Amino acid sequence: MTVTAKPATFIAMMSMRYFRGLLMLLLAVVVFSSCRSKKAVLKGSPGDVVKPQGFIADKYAGMMGVDTRDITNGRLYNFIEQWYGTPYKFAGLDHDGIDCSGLAFLLEQQVFGINIPRNTGRQINVIKRKYEDELQEGDLVFFDFDGKKFSHVGVYLQNGYVVHASTRKGVMIARLRDPSLYKYFSRAGSINTEIAQNN
Repeated sequence: MTVTAKPATFIAMMSMRYFRGLLMLLLAVVVFSSCRSKKAVLKGSPGDVVKPQGFIADKYAGMMGVDTRDITNGRLYNFIEQWYGTPYKFAGLDHDGIDCSGLAFLLEQQVFGINIPRNTGRQINVIKRKYEDELQEGDLVFFDFDGKKFSHVGVYLQNGYVVHASTRKGVMIARLRDPSLYKYFSRAGSINTEIAQNN
């Protein structure tokens, strides 16, 4: 014996399925369009300071414990966003993998329009030394890992934070005074562009 649904009930069930399907489609459109709109874009030219995208300013202000208005160099933080999480790879220079000196090399070139040497052993020679409390965005920060002088480099951001390519976590932002990092801190300074051009 078969039981048939009343026509009104059947129509209501079909309407509900149609409504759910339409709702899911709209939700997918919103999600995918918001993903596309939240892509970090390097605007301007190297050396330009351009206004950051809102979501970038919010994200990095939160990470570094600063006011959103303190994130003023959109080109810098959009660059970091594009590379964030890229795995570490010795001698790597692309999104499949990058090393610490490669990240510093590309960041200085693409953000600040400054050409520096490719490896840490030569990058150390192009800085003008600074005390830690004098550091500014774009300054290089060196570390002595594995007992080797100046074997690791990061780029100073603000409020005591640096961006670097960690061998374990890839490109990331870390607090300079984090005990696991700070114990290896060796030297820091701003790039002397005249010396950098000749290296």
